[in-house]
Amino acid sequence: MAFYSKDVDPVFHGAGAKPGLEIWCIEKLRLVPVPKSSIGKFYSGSAYVVLSTSVLKSGPTQHDIHYWLGNDANEVDSALASDKALELDAALGSCAVQYREVQGQETEKFLSYFKPCIIPVEGVFTTQEGALNGDTYQVTLLTCKGDHVAHVKEVPFSRSSLNHNDVFILDTASKIFLFCGCNSSIQERAKSLEVVQYIKENKHSGKCEVATIEDGKLVGDSDVGEFWSLFGGYAPIPRDSALGGPQQVDSPVILFWISLQGKLSQIGSDSLEKDMLEKNKCYMLDCGAEVFVWMGRNTLITERKTSISAAEDFLRKQERSNGTHLTFLTEGLETSIFKSYFNSWPQTAETKLYDEGREKVAAIFKHQGYEVKELPEEDVQSYINCRGTLKVWRVNGHELSLLPASEQTKLYSGDCYIVQYTYPGTERDESLFYAWLGQGSVLEDRADAVFHMDAIVDSARGDPVMAQIAQNKEPLQFFLIFQTLIVYKGGISAGYKKFVAETGVDDYTYDEKKTALFRVQGTGPENMQAIQVDHVSSSLNSSYCYILQSGTSVFTWIGNLTSSKDHDLLDRMIELINPAWQPISVREGSEPDSFWSSLGGKTEYPREKEMKKFIEDPHLFKFTCTEGDFKVKEIYSFTQDDLTTEDVLVLDCHKEIYVWIGRHSTIKSKQEALNLGLKFLQTNILEEELSLEAPIYVVTEGHEPPFFTCFFEWDPSKANMHGNSFERKLATLKGKTSSGTAPSRNALKPRSREATPDGLRSRSSSSNGWERSFSPASTVSGSHLKFSDNYSVSSPTPVARKLFTGSSPYQDSPVIEPSSPSTNENSHQIDANETSANSLIYPYQRLTVSSTEPVSGIDVTKREAYLSEEEFAEKIGMPKGAFYKLPKWRQNKLKMAVDLF
Repeated sequence: MAFYSKDVDPVFHGAGAKPGLEIWCIEKLRLVPVPKSSIGKFYSGSAYVVLSTSVLKSGPTQHDIHYWLGNDANEVDSALASDKALELDAALGSCAVQYREVQGQETEKFLSYFKPCIIPVEGVFTTQEGALNGDTYQVTLLTCKGDHVAHVKEVPFSRSSLNHNDVFILDTASKIFLFCGCNSSIQERAKSLEVVQYIKENKHSGKCEVATIEDGKLVGDSDVGEFWSLFGGYAPIPRDSALGGPQQVDSPVILFWISLQGKLSQIGSDSLEKDMLEKNKCYMLDCGAEVFVWMGRNTLITERKTSISAAEDFLRKQERSNGTHLTFLTEGLETSIFKSYFNSWPQTAETKLYDEGREKVAAIFKHQGYEVKELPEEDVQSYINCRGTLKVWRVNGHELSLLPASEQTKLYSGDCYIVQYTYPGTERDESLFYAWLGQGSVLEDRADAVFHMDAIVDSARGDPVMAQIAQNKEPLQFFLIFQTLIVYKGGISAGYKKFVAETGVDDYTYDEKKTALFRVQGTGPENMQAIQVDHVSSSLNSSYCYILQSGTSVFTWIGNLTSSKDHDLLDRMIELINPAWQPISVREGSEPDSFWSSLGGKTEYPREKEMKKFIEDPHLFKFTCTEGDFKVKEIYSFTQDDLTTEDVLVLDCHKEIYVWIGRHSTIKSKQEALNLGLKFLQTNILEEELSLEAPIYVVTEGHEPPFFTCFFEWDPSKANMHGNSFERKLATLKGKTSSGTAPSRNALKPRSREATPDGLRSRSSSSNGWERSFSPASTVSGSHLKFSDNYSVSSPTPVARKLFTGSSPYQDSPVIEPSSPSTNENSHQIDANETSANSLIYPYQRLTVSSTEPVSGIDVTKREAYLSEEEFAEKIGMPKGAFYKLPKWRQNKLKMAVDLF
């Protein structure tokens, strides 16, 4: 839809050309810009239009438009703000998502622009100069809700406004009081301290006292007495009802077509398909707590205005709550939440609409003197020192085999490996561990690789980073630490050889006497790989160079779309694989018959230039558990301060994800965190079809590597603070350091002498003394993750089978299952055979870690010892005597599989 600059309100000229916030307010029926000094200050009697512009990693700008309606704004101003928001969208090429924001019920995305909060002011915005406040300081009582953004609302200055669930801020002329309800969370209290700091700086010029009041504390503190005296003296706060407010009821999802006259016609409910949305029409999707208006790409601006008015009238007539969020979407800019309401949304991505939009407005911006950025080159920065020490172990049954230095850059796709990379950090050497799962490896080797890696990491100094990666999904960092890597087909581990023998399939393990085809890839001498692929012509691609070994003949094949850099890598790889080779160089299109015959004949293969995938910006999510349900919530405009020590967060970088574990979170095992990462991939929050084999990193607070911190403006001093988030913020507010307020999590964790398998032989599997959850590589079924004392959530079932589905070397071949018993639930660890003489016997259901009726007074490290001989054999799969002859790690693994560890 073309929209010419002559149709745009002059106040919008140049809008959206630079990243940041631009705000306009309705004043006397016209839109006027809000000066930068007033950004973040909203008047309850006014209506505003807010434009947020950000530059994506991929180059184009992204726009989000919000129109904010104060509670006292009149209908005319509110309607004009709605129209102006749509007009601004059209001026930007119809490439923005629009949101209606109502005072007190703002979206978290909107509030994230104004951290720590917005506190609306009574009155009406005016551009005229003059004092707006009287001489008397107005005492105000505010509620503050939210852990990553603060929803601040003024309530009557009365004792009856207080409750045990929320946090309150009492702002007086000389002192600010923070009252923390006994049921409020630590994160909410910490966020409220940021609001207190904001009020202190902006309303008191930084010159006032701050007092924190603990709910239930009555004597011994002068601040407490002063606080209650302002309410006329202390009186008990009534207990809140058990429900704590109205419970949300699931509403049916209804799709309406909006006619040109603004009439709504229902066309579908609950079971919806994307095909129901036509390009030349507008629709409303009513989801109860949120309502979307979808506008086809071919609709006119007049139709869009009518549709928006129709949706607002619908909410008004139905007397919907102000908390009902209203979002306006143009075709091609659908949010992941909107798409989730449809049965299936095509994943064949159309051209991003803002790519089209930016081309439409690029000429306007350039004409006005603004720079338009081009797409950046791929970022190949390593972030860590890549000249460190590398150790590689092959998983071989239940043992690990350390590879000699000359062989550690040669991997086999039928095997699994554990990689330890040690590099110099800022203050000490740091370690990074990978479990690399070959594409053709068997399930048992994959399970053992993750289990062994976790055991090594658990004993290592400095809480190293742990990552699980699958072949063909490796992150760039993995290739950079190897620098040169050759991946051969087949395998040499006992698990792979057993699979070949039992299934009778051909063993394609690399042999110089056999025909082999290698694809050469990379960006330079410090990042180059040769990957053996099927030796058929369909494996070729014009964007790459290849090495074909056939008997005594060796060909190098140069694709038509390759560069001199690719040719240089080809020459280097020939030298590395076999310096004695004398290859015959072949250009694409001039291949001899012998070349094609070695590949089984000539067939079609990709000849178009491989396009770089769209580079999305990272997203940060918080794991939450409500009434037993596993949920994630996005944190918008995230910063380092959003890494709250009580939380577990996921940084979704699209190609890989990072699970960040706060020191004070309830997650105490990296295996548990790894499983949460898998669960996140399965939920597909962003509707982006992330592979279940996407790399998963596990990072602990205080030990974040540079390739994680690069996504933040990082302050190392914050990462080293101790105490919970409230203690940290309070210490900062009062100008004190919080180091020493609580011991570091790492101080509780004994370390072994060396982070290698050799250092683990006499190690108890539960070296840190914390209750371990199940490993994502064990064959658990229906297991539970402990999030808190109250809630638990079901994990993927079974985890290992979901994680490693189809992991046999050949697609139609059966997958070898691990030999550990396939029972349900998760686990804990034990010591040994003296427990077999225990005379106390309890039923299995009362001995499990997740039991709802747990036995008290037992040794929780030896739960299995309290089983009868019959139940022991049934659950563990062997008699007690045989069990206690197994290696300690094997005992722990079996107990983990049946929720006894």
